[in-house]
Amino acid sequence: MPETLLRNTFHVPAPPDAVRAHLSEPASYIGLSPLVVEVRDVRREAGLIHYVSVERFRFLGFLRYDNLIKVTLRPTEDAVEGEVDSPGGIRMTYRFALAARDGGTEVTDELRLRAAFGPLLGYAARQARGVQLARAGILADRAPAL
Repeated sequence: MPETLLRNTFHVPAPPDAVRAHLSEPASYIGLSPLVVEVRDVRREAGLIHYVSVERFRFLGFLRYDNLIKVTLRPTEDAVEGEVDSPGGIRMTYRFALAARDGGTEVTDELRLRAAFGPLLGYAARQARGVQLARAGILADRAPAL
């Protein structure tokens, strides 16, 4: 199965514990990923958080498609990790590594995407990269409220 790795490192002016807490809550991903408009069916069990995330895509400016993806979050001492199972055979694992740096948190956002078909992987990777880059600015903007 073809795969690709995307990585982005950025600074958030908030302490690592606050960033970890924020990234460990499913509701925080609404707007943190510009595509995510809703989370539902949140279940917590033994260090894992499962939920369904609704990604909204618009085509031609007026056609709307809501993509329901299954997400599992796993907060650790120095990171938040997870897996995503999306329709169409797209799988993603991710890790937000968190380190105290310069009075805030250095976040290394790493995404590993896999798909059954190369063209589908290319599309998913372009979408994921756009979200990843936007997330850096959105999370930094949210820092005062963390």
